[in-house]
Amino acid sequence: MSSKKQIIHEYLYQKVKPVYDELISKILIERPDDVIQWSIDWLHNKSNCFCQILKENTPALQQPINKPHHTEHSDEEPEEEEEIVLDLQNKQKKNTRTAVSAEAYGVYHKKEDFKARVIPKGQEQKDRIKKRILNSFMFQALDEKDLHIVIDAMEEKKFKPQDWVITQGQDGNELYVIDEGDLDCFKKFGEEVKHLKVYHPGDSFGELALLYNAPRAASIQAKTDVITFALDRDTFNNIVKQSAVTKREKMEHILGKIELLQSMDAYERIQLSDGMKEVKFHAGEVIINQGEVGDKIYLIAEGNLEAWKHEEGQESHKVYDYKEGDYFGELALLNNTPRQATVKAVSDGVLVYCDYQSFRRLMGPLEDILRRNQQRYEHYLIQK
Repeated sequence: MSSKKQIIHEYLYQKVKPVYDELISKILIERPDDVIQWSIDWLHNKSNCFCQILKENTPALQQPINKPHHTEHSDEEPEEEEEIVLDLQNKQKKNTRTAVSAEAYGVYHKKEDFKARVIPKGQEQKDRIKKRILNSFMFQALDEKDLHIVIDAMEEKKFKPQDWVITQGQDGNELYVIDEGDLDCFKKFGEEVKHLKVYHPGDSFGELALLYNAPRAASIQAKTDVITFALDRDTFNNIVKQSAVTKREKMEHILGKIELLQSMDAYERIQLSDGMKEVKFHAGEVIINQGEVGDKIYLIAEGNLEAWKHEEGQESHKVYDYKEGDYFGELALLNNTPRQATVKAVSDGVLVYCDYQSFRRLMGPLEDILRRNQQRYEHYLIQK
């Protein structure tokens, strides 16, 4: 390898690639709307040292390509260096495609050749695991064969109160499904540590590091004695990952249309998407009925609906028009009252919804906004 090629090669792999890899991981975790500006801010805050390295080295590397010196070999050196850089770029693209393909689709470990680990367990324990994992979005799309592979590969792990199960920023090789006990979720924003939520039996966590090959996005600490079922990275990548990625991306696309959710950060939206279910509706279909007990909140991904209210001795009358991006059903959950109106579909469409427990747990940060927005119905609410 020529000395010039060696310099570029060392600079790329020692200086640029580590920063690039970390930046990509952070982007996948945070998922900012403005990727370019977020990246600029992240690089600015990353390290003054790194910024100085860029200032000192980048111009020096670019100068021979863009501003060649007139020396005895000036006709050859710029072309030689440009060829070196292009060659490295082509190799990097090839390696990147291979790496992505390997991680996402198992080029080196094809699904049909993969041999998952088997952790011995009794039927009672297998039944407990199956009951828990079928509550998680990641496992709901698995066929029976793959479901059995996952159950066999899961390992029971116990934690005491105050034990840290995962720590933000560290590498992760397992995801966890909770069988018993509660855990706190904390996330560090700069110097501030924020309590995000409490995990309960049936919940899962730790999958982000496996889905996106990124460091842990938050820290999880046991509140009580805890029993979890842990799934290893290899089994996850080969059996679960693709269906989980597809389902999550679809749900995040739907939730991205809901104006109410724009105040949530990326991590909170991811958690919310995991607790939502999708249902299609047809024109004329009744979604909820006035007077019935409500246990779900609905977000409108596609289509139009109307709310109709019936007063004793009067004909039903329309009280509200819903469109894509709206939500309904929250009044019964916020106020613990029966449904205040009947909601009918005007067109075909798609709803996503979550139940009462998920609403309280996942939409807690939005409860104040929901309560403030009750005023849109005030004219129609039953006066007591």
